[in-house]
Amino acid sequence: MSVAVETFGFFMAALGLLMLGVTLPHSYWRVSTVHGNVITTNTIFENLWYSCATDSLGVYNCWEFPSMLALSGYIQACRALMITAILLGFLGLLLGMVGLRCTNIGSMVLSRKVKLAATAGALYILAGCCGMVAITWYAANITRDFFDPLYPGTKYELGPALYLGWSASLLTILGGVCLCSNCCCAPNKDPATSTRLPYKASTVRSAGLSAHLQPAASDEKGDISFGKYGKNAYV
Repeated sequence: MSVAVETFGFFMAALGLLMLGVTLPHSYWRVSTVHGNVITTNTIFENLWYSCATDSLGVYNCWEFPSMLALSGYIQACRALMITAILLGFLGLLLGMVGLRCTNIGSMVLSRKVKLAATAGALYILAGCCGMVAITWYAANITRDFFDPLYPGTKYELGPALYLGWSASLLTILGGVCLCSNCCCAPNKDPATSTRLPYKASTVRSAGLSAHLQPAASDEKGDISFGKYGKNAYV
């Protein structure tokens, strides 16, 4: 059962890492709809890298943010956290493939595989926390500007990329927890060797064998008693 939990946690974390990789370049981190007549209705959507606008006819234009230093501090921090999350998750993916007990790479001993799996789980947890902090921070700024009546700029709403990122971070954290908890409760010995039954020779002898060995034992006893006396005792 522990091997199944370990494998399930690894694939859950790998799925979360894949979803984080999809979330980072996703265009709809925040969305704003400007209503007018049929011609002027347009939608503005942004992510961490660029902003786009599309009208009711489906024509859209995108432009990248001109300077990284001119961006808001939380956008720069969200970029760094998301990239860190993906790098940590990728490193955890490599260590997890080596540390799983259902894999055999280089005939590694079980204790070392357990340590590698636990390290991969810790990296997955860190990756999920980085992604969760980045997306929550970004969403908090959106809601703050939206409910601020004095905010002069365009008011945005939460985009679908944020919900995808929250789900990805949660999957990554749960997968890492499964790996760490399973490795803490893992046995110290190899399960393949611990299931072997110790061999013990049978002590039951047949009646014929016992009858055959009894005279030999008495003869040997007689020889031993004969050796206690010298040859002159029988003259």
